[in-house]
Amino acid sequence: MINKNEWLIVGFITSCHGINGQVKIKSLSDFEERFLNPGMRWLQKENEPPSKIKLISGFKQPGKETFIVKFQGINTRNHAEQLKKFKILVKSDTIPKLKKEEFHLLELINLEVKTLENDELKTIGKVINLENEKNNLLVIELFKNKKKVLIPFVKEIVPSVNTKKNFLIINPPNGLLEL
Repeated sequence: MINKNEWLIVGFITSCHGINGQVKIKSLSDFEERFLNPGMRWLQKENEPPSKIKLISGFKQPGKETFIVKFQGINTRNHAEQLKKFKILVKSDTIPKLKKEEFHLLELINLEVKTLENDELKTIGKVINLENEKNNLLVIELFKNKKKVLIPFVKEIVPSVNTKKNFLIINPPNGLLEL
């Protein structure tokens, strides 16, 4: 379950765009309005406390998962350069409500990972992170050898997710856990 006082990372500032202070953002969110609609946002540099900034405008780059945004008070390329590698944050209690059977990808972190062997569930590891480069991949740490493996988050391989009971079931193809 997501803690109501936590910050969630929804994007990263990767570079500046043009000479008027715009920045390019790599999105980690399914909610594009976070980078399109004007309003207050939170930025964080490394592990410093988050600071408020107003998003004035934004647009999605055609065919990409990146956005070009303009923040209030950032008017030159030099100002924009200073924001490189900053995280875009939201409070976890502001995440959109979902329908039954839906969940936020961040809720998968720390879930136990189980397999079904001989009609019995066997715990093999836990989800420690997510990778999101066009495909959603679960980073799973196996208990037996502390090895980290990437599991594609697709229905065929992850047929069941139970966030209430804190586990998910995987059905990995032969050899996937040995990679």
